Amino acid sequence: MKLATFDGGKGPRLGALMDDGETLVCLTSTGQEALASMQALIEGGKEGLTAAHAALDEAAVTVPLAKVRLLAPLPLPPQIRDASTAPRHIVNAPVGMRRLAAVLAGEPDPGPSEGSVPDIYKAQPIFYITNRFSVAGHGDTITWPLYSDYMDYELEVAVVIGKRGRDIAAADAMDHVFGFTIFNDFSARDTQLREMQGMLGPAKGKSFDAGNVFGPWIVTKDEISDYREMRCVARINGKVVTDSLLGEMLHGFEDMIAFISNAETLHPGEIIGGGTVDDGCGLERFEFLSNGDVVELTVEGIGTLSNIVVRRE
Repeated sequence: MKLATFDGGKGPRLGALMDDGETLVCLTSTGQEALASMQALIEGGKEGLTAAHAALDEAAVTVPLAKVRLLAPLPLPPQIRDASTAPRHIVNAPVGMRRLAAVLAGEPDPGPSEGSVPDIYKAQPIFYITNRFSVAGHGDTITWPLYSDYMDYELEVAVVIGKRGRDIAAADAMDHVFGFTIFNDFSARDTQLREMQGMLGPAKGKSFDAGNVFGPWIVTKDEISDYREMRCVARINGKVVTDSLLGEMLHGFEDMIAFISNAETLHPGEIIGGGTVDDGCGLERFEFLSNGDVVELTVEGIGTLSNIVVRRE
C-alpha cells in the first residue's frame, strides 16, 4: 500500500492510494482508532495494516488526489536519523566542501580531485540525529534560511520503523521495517562547512524549518521486492541531475538497524535515512540551488517528491 497523510480542509487525515494513482481512500473516516493517523497505524502493527487493507477494499470515502494537500507522511516523527552510506557521495562530498571553502575564502576553485572512502565508513554505518520538528511534505515551499548563500538538495530513501526492538540482528532487521519513503535532506552548505569544524556533526546546516522533506507517501515494505534495485532520479527544473541505484551503499538498512539498535531501543514511527545516494546532491557536482528552483526526487516503486525552494530577500 501507498499510505499518505493529507489535508482536504478538515485537518490531517490518513489515506491510502488507489490503484488508479489519482484517488485516495480516507482511512480516518472509518472511525477506527488504528486508522486515526499514520503513527496510530504503524503502532497498530499487523492488525492496523489488516484494517487499512479492508478499508481500502471498501473504498467508502474517497477524495481526488488533486484536490488535497499531501503532508509529510509522518508530520511529527518520534525520531529522525540520517546515515551516509553511498561510496561516491562519501568521497565526493568532502571534495565539494573543500572547493566551497576555497571560494568562500576568495581563492580560486581548485576543481575536482581524487579521494577515497575513510575506513570508519567501511567499518560501521555513520549517522546523525536531526530535528524531528523540521519536517515538510510533497508540494511544500522550502524557505531558504537567511544565513545561507549555498543551498543544496540530497536524494535519499528512508525506512520507517514499524516494530519496537533493541539489539536487533541484521537478519531480523527488515521485520522491524514498516515501509519506505523518499527523503530530501535540504542542506545549507556554507553553514554546514563552518559548523562541521566543531566536530559535533551538522546543526544549522541541516536544521531549519522544513529542512527534512518526506513523501509523497510511505510504501509498505511488501511492495518493495529488493530495495537495492530502486532507481533514484533527481531533476532540477526538469533537468536530470542524479540517476543512481540505491544498492550502491556500503551498509544496507539491515546493518543500519542492527547498528543503531545496539543497546538502544527503536520505536514505531522512527525514520532512518539511508544516506544521500551516489551523485545525489549538488555539492558533488559543485552546483547549488537558485531561488525558485523546483526539485523533484523520483524513486522507483515509491513515486516523486517535489518542492520549490524560495529565497527571501
